[in-house]
Amino acid sequence: MVRPLQADALAFWLRVPGCGEIRPVTLPELGRDDVMVRTLRSGVSRGTETLVFEGRVPPAQYAAMRAPFQEGDFPGPVKYGYLNVGEVEQGPAELCGRMVFCLYPHQTAYVVPADAVTVVPKGVPPARAVLAGTVETAVNALWDAAPLLGDRVTVVGGGMVGCCVARLLSRFPAVQVTLVDVDPDRADVAAALGVAFALPADAADGRDLVLHTSATSAGLQLSLDLLAPEGTVIDLSWYGDREVQLSLGGAFHSGRLGIRSSQVGTLSPARSRRRTTADRLAVALDLLRDPAFDALVTGQSGFGELPEVMARLAAGSLPALCHTITYEGNRSCSA
Repeated sequence: MVRPLQADALAFWLRVPGCGEIRPVTLPELGRDDVMVRTLRSGVSRGTETLVFEGRVPPAQYAAMRAPFQEGDFPGPVKYGYLNVGEVEQGPAELCGRMVFCLYPHQTAYVVPADAVTVVPKGVPPARAVLAGTVETAVNALWDAAPLLGDRVTVVGGGMVGCCVARLLSRFPAVQVTLVDVDPDRADVAAALGVAFALPADAADGRDLVLHTSATSAGLQLSLDLLAPEGTVIDLSWYGDREVQLSLGGAFHSGRLGIRSSQVGTLSPARSRRRTTADRLAVALDLLRDPAFDALVTGQSGFGELPEVMARLAAGSLPALCHTITYEGNRSCSA
């Protein structure tokens, strides 16, 4: 039996590349196995979402880049996003009143199957919990990379993903971790994450493993240049429609260097037979008990400001690691 849910919500849509807007939404009926969630906080995945905002998803990647609860199609109109934390207001008794994470776009309230939400552990605040999708990406990357005891590891790119990777690496025994970024202000973030910091010109070479997250040709080239013989770059970057140029005439062949991609859309082959995507997300949320991740939440704006905020993030005039969206005054959406 289903219960009718007469409710309205508001959602952020990309109308055309470079132009976002807030649209009214009528929520669907609540099914027996559904939950209705009132959003508390959402996060902007700056790298991916700004590429979407600028209409830079290559047509060949339209299907691969669909978000779980995306509406519309690239390049627009499209409702896109996947870092959402809210409170369950209707649904199974064991979930009602619980704070949950969902891979849902920026919307004041929504109805999804109950198995699409994951309970946020106690003690993890909403602003930190929005990082769950990014930490999940870092978990998958480290399953791909498989760092070893005592490795010398560099993370090139101090954005959301790079910083999450660096923090997780800092917890590996005897692993030396350096975060490299062109912005000297990232040194303070690196210190909060418990890792060393270097500008590109000062980065030490001879690394056993480099994880690249800068989404630039220069960053990927630097990653290769920092490797020790037979070292590997794990590339987490998504370049959109940008071309990548590399110089492979140096030590790439003689040093037997490697480049491997890591992408969160599928489970790492190293764990695909023994873990599910739900297991991976639960691991990420448990890791977010660590308050060091608060250093990545560097700004916030109200939901109504989101069209302007996305434009500023895409233009680079609003610097941020993880910019979160607040939903103060977001009342229950039930009739």
